[in-house]
Amino acid sequence: MGIYATHMREEGIGLIKSVKEAIDIGRKANLPVQISHHKAVGKTMWGNSIKTLELIEEANAEGIKVTADQYPYTATSTGLTVVFPAWSLSGGSKKLKERLEDPELRQQIKDKIIWNIVYDRGGGDPASIVVASYPNNDKYNGLNLAQITKLKGLSPTPDNAAEILMNLVYEGNGKGIYHCLNEEDVQRIMAHPRIMHASDGSTIEFGEAQPHPRSYGTYPRVLGQYVREKNVISLVESIRKMSKLPASVLGIKDRGEIKNGFWADLVIFDQHKIIDNATWENPHQYPSGVSWVLVNGKISLENGIPSKNLYGKVLIHNE
Repeated sequence: MGIYATHMREEGIGLIKSVKEAIDIGRKANLPVQISHHKAVGKTMWGNSIKTLELIEEANAEGIKVTADQYPYTATSTGLTVVFPAWSLSGGSKKLKERLEDPELRQQIKDKIIWNIVYDRGGGDPASIVVASYPNNDKYNGLNLAQITKLKGLSPTPDNAAEILMNLVYEGNGKGIYHCLNEEDVQRIMAHPRIMHASDGSTIEFGEAQPHPRSYGTYPRVLGQYVREKNVISLVESIRKMSKLPASVLGIKDRGEIKNGFWADLVIFDQHKIIDNATWENPHQYPSGVSWVLVNGKISLENGIPSKNLYGKVLIHNE
C-alpha cells in the first residue's frame, strides 16, 4: 500500500477546507495521508494551525493515518505565478500571455493578484514578496516588489506591485519568496508529534540567484534555534522527526535508525554549536557545527570538508 502525499489545494483562506478534503481523500481511498509543507498562509489565517492540528488528530483517532512535514521558516518559496488566479494559468505560459494581452482578462488577473498580495501569500505588503530567481534579468534577484516598483518610478502600492508582477511574468517567469507566515504557527506545528522536519528545498548552484535559505539551513536551524535556543522541542524528538518518522511514513524500512542491518546514514554534529548561517540577504552559507556525514556508510563530509564522491542513491518504498 502506498500513501497519498498532497500539496493541498489551498493553504490560505481555504486552509481548513483543504485539510478536510485531504483527510476525506485518504478516508475514501483507504490510504495514509501525508500533507506537504504544512502552514497557515496570510495574516487572516494566522492561528488556524490550532484547528488543522485538531483535524489531524481527529483523523488519526478515526483510524486514518495523517502526518505532515514542515520547514522552520516564516516565508514560503514557489513560482511568481502563485498569486495569479488558477484559471489564468490553465493551458500553460502561452495561454497566460494571451490572457495578459487581453485588457479585460488582464484586469481580472490583476484584481486577484492585488487580493492575494493584501490578504494571502503577499503578507499584506508588496515588500513581503521577494524575487528569488529571475533568469530573464538577474538584477531583480533579491529585490522585493516594493523595491522594484520604486525602481520603475512608481509608489509601492499593491496595485502597482501587481502590474509589475504581471510584466515580470509576461517577460519571463521566475521564483519568489513570500513572507506570509506566523512564528507562533511555525512553532505550534513543529511541536506536534505527527509533524516531521523537511526543507522543501532544492539543489542550487552555490552563489546563484537569491534562493530561500531553507536549502542550506533547515536542519541546523531546527537543532540550533528551536531545540537549543527556544526549547520548542527536545533534541531526541527533533532527531526522530528527521529520521525515524519520515522513514516510517514513506515505508523505507532500512533507514532512519542506528540499528544492525540498516544503512549507515549518519550526521555527527556538536549540539552546542550547530546553527544555520543562511539568511534572506545571504542564503548561500553552509551551517556551523556539522563535522562528519556518512551516506550509505561512506564518508561524505570529513572535518567539515565535503567529499567529491557521490554516495547517495534513489530510495525505494518497500512497505
